[in-house]
Amino acid sequence: MFPRPAWETARADIAKWPISVKHWQRIFLGNANDVEMDGAGRVLISPELRHATKLENDSKVMLLGMGTHFEIWEAGAHEKNEAETLAGGFPEDLKHFSF
Repeated sequence: MFPRPAWETARADIAKWPISVKHWQRIFLGNANDVEMDGAGRVLISPELRHATKLENDSKVMLLGMGTHFEIWEAGAHEKNEAETLAGGFPEDLKHFSF
């Protein structure tokens, strides 16, 4: 989930992808949709996106801040992904990372 200014930048970058990945471009751009927050700060996730991400009516949902955007995860899927990531060890690409 991107705020409008971040999405405009991402959309422009995706639009520049080469023709060899046109199918992925179509997936990313063609499935994007605008949403509005209600008075309680909630957003409605379309049935298509809920189905694709395995979010059911009784799902516990995680909203993860990722700098320029948020990721929306089904809680169990996020826990599994995080456990697999940690089990894989710290990647070589981040060997010089420090807080």
